[in-house]
Amino acid sequence: MRYTGPKVRLSRRAGVPLTRKAVRYFETRPYPPGEHGRKTNRRNTGDYGLRLLEKQKLRWYYDVSERQLRRYWDLAVRRPGVPGAELVTLLETRLASLVLRAGLAPSIYAARQYIAHGHIAVDGRKVDIPSYLVKPGQIVSVRERSRGMQPFVAAAAGIHADERTAAYLSVDLAELRFTLTSRPEREQIAIPVDEQLVVEFYSR
Repeated sequence: MRYTGPKVRLSRRAGVPLTRKAVRYFETRPYPPGEHGRKTNRRNTGDYGLRLLEKQKLRWYYDVSERQLRRYWDLAVRRPGVPGAELVTLLETRLASLVLRAGLAPSIYAARQYIAHGHIAVDGRKVDIPSYLVKPGQIVSVRERSRGMQPFVAAAAGIHADERTAAYLSVDLAELRFTLTSRPEREQIAIPVDEQLVVEFYSR
């Protein structure tokens, strides 16, 4: 199941801010949540615990369920590249991930909601599946009828955009659209996860 509770708690459990909003909270409470959070020493975590936590961080960062992540892992190991890099690439090409990366949403949770509510189109056709895998050359846009909504007016003003556009995206925020220009490479994807530990977790 996907986690649906307070999102900042996930960042505190992971030990790193997983969302923009979490950065501010994490600075004041960098320890795990709960009654004994302040006394928890992450450095005492065993090998299995470290690998499990890294896998969980990847899940939480992309907001996928355990079953979904396992399915992406199975796809990644069948691809010719390095399994860990292939896993991250698959997760990054999910429609929800790219809507966030392009600056059309403030968080992965908002991106998922926008897609599920029918506000996003791929090559002019409505797609309401957040896990849809976008292919290079496809154009993703906010549907015409949704462009006047406050979240998308803010997005067009660049409120949610990163300082630097991802190298594999061509973004036109004023028109509320972007194109996946090439397959994302691992070194182009900035995420606070060591995917090699995830590989070791699934290979054990």
